Amino acid sequence: MTFVRVGEVSHHVVVEGSGPSCVLSAGLAMSWFDWDPVVPLLTPHRTVVRFDRPGHGLSGPAVVPPSAVGEAHRIAAILDALGITEPVTVVGHSIAGFHAEAFARIHPARTAGVVLVDSSIEEHARFPAAPAVRTTVAHAVGSVLTAVGAPVVLGPLVRRGMVRLSRTGGGDPAPAELVRRCYATGRVLQGALLENTHYRAVAAELLALRGRLPLRDGLPVTVLAAYDGRGGAWGRRWLARQRALAAELGGARFEAVEPSGHLVMLDRPDAVARAVLMPREERVNPAHTPARPTTRSGPPADAGPDRLH
Repeated sequence: MTFVRVGEVSHHVVVEGSGPSCVLSAGLAMSWFDWDPVVPLLTPHRTVVRFDRPGHGLSGPAVVPPSAVGEAHRIAAILDALGITEPVTVVGHSIAGFHAEAFARIHPARTAGVVLVDSSIEEHARFPAAPAVRTTVAHAVGSVLTAVGAPVVLGPLVRRGMVRLSRTGGGDPAPAELVRRCYATGRVLQGALLENTHYRAVAAELLALRGRLPLRDGLPVTVLAAYDGRGGAWGRRWLARQRALAAELGGARFEAVEPSGHLVMLDRPDAVARAVLMPREERVNPAHTPARPTTRSGPPADAGPDRLH
């Protein structure tokens, strides 16, 4: 465990293992320890870098609103601080899927592969009006809730409940001490509110990047979609969107991960590790990796609106 300074924020970083590097970035309001089940499967073969974005985990408070470009540069700056210069596989869960894709487009020479883990999707996002006002409101709400003690009383309970709802089975495996240390703070509440507030702006920015910066030819990309086995009309639509995302990204390899809720790294760490470790030739040519039939697949039943991913 270490801390590196990027801009004005101290970032909590954990580096383990040896071999080619991969970077794991978790979804909104998640922390570095949410990758714990995946890490032992990777460290015999990879140098695994985990970090907390501003206002998440043990990192310092967020000082500026998030952006797709800013998060891509954040990953690059953390790699620079660690002295990692070789291309890396960047793994993004949920909203961090936006950040992973942005990194691959902005830093193609530093990207060895991309794995999107039940990534957020916004096909028609537009930049919301009055972003500064939205930021002010998010800060004000966070400050009021912190002042009345909401994070201390409710933070760990909300965290535990959301994790349970986002899995196909089982509760939150994170140690109670770490959950209290992170989620009983106004810092993490503020960070989550800020990312949620600017979710659509980040999505719209990524759509603009797609129009200007193509992915590097031959870049291995995998799209993992959670499937809890229930299906339904909404579930089939979500799976179709994930398949469309894979096609949008140059015919990326697609896999429906079964059984799994939105927190794929907790329900099926083996699937995430397999996607990272898969030989390059298998990831580049999705025709050699048949996907599950649409009729058998769907999203996690607990997945809420995309902006909460």
